[in-house]
Amino acid sequence: MPIKAVIFDMDGVLVDSEVYWDKSRVEFAQDRGKVWTDEFQRLAMGQSTVGWAKVMKDKLELDETIDDIITEMKKRVIAHYEERMPTRPGAIESVKHMKEHYRVGLASGSPTEIIKAVLRITGLDQIFEVMIYGDDVPKGKPAPDIYVEAMKQLGVTPDVTIGIEDSANGVRALKNAGMYAVAAPSPDYPLSDEILEMVDAHITTLEDFNVDLIHKIES
Repeated sequence: MPIKAVIFDMDGVLVDSEVYWDKSRVEFAQDRGKVWTDEFQRLAMGQSTVGWAKVMKDKLELDETIDDIITEMKKRVIAHYEERMPTRPGAIESVKHMKEHYRVGLASGSPTEIIKAVLRITGLDQIFEVMIYGDDVPKGKPAPDIYVEAMKQLGVTPDVTIGIEDSANGVRALKNAGMYAVAAPSPDYPLSDEILEMVDAHITTLEDFNVDLIHKIES
């Protein structure tokens, strides 16, 4: 069936934010005399707000509460965004391009304040028809909840919807929702062969996410 809707993840897809999340977690850990590793970062990527905060608490062996960790991390990441918004090449253009042909939505597991900051700074809040925040759903990725809610609000079904993700948890969420999946990982955080075997297309730049690619997936 022809595709009717495209749903974007945000962190790592539209903005190369994993660099800022990683930097903020490294700084957070250093301030406490601890070390944040690449392994820990991969475990946190694509998780819900509470999910990544739990990873930080467990892996860094913190006495602080989940709420305190979340609050400080939000402040650190937004401060980096205000200094410089790291949009991925072709990202804004790709969303605008898709808007001309399909219903478009956002499904991001990031905290609401951070999503709103990114959308405001980039102007994408004027383009997306539906925006679902990680704080809006009970279970974070890889659970399908956030995509199920986005499709519900867009009025579409999984068999006519494509999602684009950069993380393993994100791809699993798309497939758990029964959707078509496009992988667009950041060069700094490539996906495993196991995850890439699950997707319907794999791109390395948003400049390649266009109607022609969707037509290939449809056929």
